[in-house]
Amino acid sequence: MQYRNDKTGFPVSILGYGCMRFTKKGTGIDLDKAEREILRAIELGVNYFDTAYIYPGSEAALGEILARNHCRDKVRIASKLPQYLVRSGTDLERYFSEQLRRLKTDHIDYYLMHMLTDVESWHKLEKAGVREWLAEKRRLGQIGQIGFSFHGNTAMFVKLLDVYDWDFCQIQYNYLDENSQAGRAGLQAAAAKGLPVIIMEPLRGGKLVNLLPEQARQRFAGDEHAWTPAEWALRWLWDQPEVTCVLSGMNSLEMLEENCRIACQAEVHSFTAREFAVLDSVKADIEQKVKAPCTGCGYCMPCPKGVDIPGTFRCYNAMYTENRWTGRREYWQVVSLRREPAFATQCVECGLCEQHCPQHLPIRSLLKQANRELRPWPYRAASWVARKYLFGKAK
Repeated sequence: MQYRNDKTGFPVSILGYGCMRFTKKGTGIDLDKAEREILRAIELGVNYFDTAYIYPGSEAALGEILARNHCRDKVRIASKLPQYLVRSGTDLERYFSEQLRRLKTDHIDYYLMHMLTDVESWHKLEKAGVREWLAEKRRLGQIGQIGFSFHGNTAMFVKLLDVYDWDFCQIQYNYLDENSQAGRAGLQAAAAKGLPVIIMEPLRGGKLVNLLPEQARQRFAGDEHAWTPAEWALRWLWDQPEVTCVLSGMNSLEMLEENCRIACQAEVHSFTAREFAVLDSVKADIEQKVKAPCTGCGYCMPCPKGVDIPGTFRCYNAMYTENRWTGRREYWQVVSLRREPAFATQCVECGLCEQHCPQHLPIRSLLKQANRELRPWPYRAASWVARKYLFGKAK
């Protein structure tokens, strides 16, 4: 296993274990199977295990496995505060105490504010006393390092980097999201501040393996490296020195062994122009299916009415490059649960965005199409209820 250092200099395995996708058995997690996989991962040098309060059964499973095998001290646990559920300081303590009980531990090594979507979400936590609470938990040794996970656009990510003295952060990043979500620009901005960056969705939930167009599959299969689609995606990430750790939701020993093999071999700056060209061709194959040929450059922003134009188009395209559920789920994460509304329906058709678009896209009409498909009535209703509960306003 190879390692890259966290902010304190501790060596973190470049492959992290994402604990969201443990194999199910009946209505719960197959604990025996997960135990075999976790113990093998530790044996192979994986020392970063990522879970969260809202992953069903995940914290309890990880805690039980580490406790009964007496190996808590061999790993670092990362878990996440469900900040979107926090209403007061008592909520902070209640959720955290429950997490410690589930994990059967007296401390969490890496603690993240889960899915911060904008600066306003952080300000809400500040009003609940999160700064003082985190400082006290750190003083007591109950929390090691403090970070946040993020779904959203680059501009908002860069703003969030400055609201607190973070120790690390976690972003969705892969070769298809190079210019969307936090993107390469966000990755480099975090690294410039000295922040280790943890990568989630390196394969977009397996879509960069299982849902590739046939032409893209053939490109990979015909290359001299004979790498699998997953290996291409992982090596592309580890080629970048700003990437500290890549999470993988490994739920088989075969997948674990293969990912560990790649993690042992991957090197920084090892990609050649030819290999980048192969991935560019694959991305072009995928993007042939897109509905809105938006590059995510952001020249259309900011929208005077607050519409997240690149985010909307990214999710709209995901409905066709991957599947409808993926696009709508990402829209829910990136747009619907943002404190300040950013829906396409806020567009007043002023046309400023189209004046600045390098691709000369008919943004106004595309937003209408995207909204129809991303927000059918069940999603609109669910969004209304969720926003009313979380923010006290439905818009």
